[in-house]
Amino acid sequence: MGMAASQARFLGLTARKTNTEYEGQQINQQRTTLGNQSANYYNQLLGMTVPVPPSVADYTKTVYTFQDGSLSNSISSMIAQQDGNYLISYTTTWTNNFAVISSSPSIYTQVDNGDGTFSYFVGAKELRQLGSTITAEDRQKDEYLSTLSDEQIAQLEQEEQQYLSELNEKYGNANWQVRYVKNTSTNTWSPYFVKQEVLDSAIYNENGTSQSNIPTYTVGSAVETEEIKGVTARLEQDSTGRIINITLKPGEADEVTYAVTTNTVTDQAAYEDASNQYEYDKYEYDQAIQNINAKIEIIQAEDKNLELRLKQLDTEQDAIQTEMDAVQKVIEKNTESTFKTFG
Repeated sequence: MGMAASQARFLGLTARKTNTEYEGQQINQQRTTLGNQSANYYNQLLGMTVPVPPSVADYTKTVYTFQDGSLSNSISSMIAQQDGNYLISYTTTWTNNFAVISSSPSIYTQVDNGDGTFSYFVGAKELRQLGSTITAEDRQKDEYLSTLSDEQIAQLEQEEQQYLSELNEKYGNANWQVRYVKNTSTNTWSPYFVKQEVLDSAIYNENGTSQSNIPTYTVGSAVETEEIKGVTARLEQDSTGRIINITLKPGEADEVTYAVTTNTVTDQAAYEDASNQYEYDKYEYDQAIQNINAKIEIIQAEDKNLELRLKQLDTEQDAIQTEMDAVQKVIEKNTESTFKTFG
């Protein structure tokens, strides 16, 4: 190999070596970046909060109750006083057998009176305005009203005022229509109520029949509650600290003592909601773990490929260096043979 060719070969090998060194530096930089990304993902894993299943105990509480005839009372709060008594609040529950309640909706018929007003019927039974004075005409047209004496009519008018007040309180202020329906099994009459505004705004077909059922109300049984607040009470406890008796208004003329029943109550609905939330949170947590692990696996695969490439460059670097050493020796011999003056 001549001097010029050797020099050209050496320069080419030097350039290749420089390129492999540069590519190796680039690969190391990429691996450093991948390492930082992997560390960030592991930090995310460490920072994630593992969902904890709800405990039934967290939704369970001790409830103290006492009976007062048909009234069931449940203590909702107790505040200790300096004199040893307590200021309590309790919720009293009872069944009202004559409450206004929602009934099955009905189909109504609208009849034009020809003077801009309408009358309403259920079958052949005409409705009348609730709370209005019951006239002789009303008594003639209505099977139920016709059986009542004047005294009973006066009492019924008072009842209707009470019905009207309760309906407005429970279902909103409105004008109400009423009809009385006979229960053939008990031979008694029950009132059925409907809002005048709902009747007026309903859609009727060509025969005057409502195209949908209209909400209707009647008198029936309903559980009602009332919260009593700020009652002074004296509590009697057993050796375990459980309340066994409660005396309301101690020291007063109307003082009264009740036996207290202790129950453990679990808010099952709240517990089930919490369990459902836990399952959802656990699913999201598992999904997040899987997503992060998948990203880490991709980074590890990329790093493995870069590592293999770096090994290839290292092998190539050794081969280039070996060849450069050989060329260097050839250059040295060429130089020596060319410029040597004496043998």
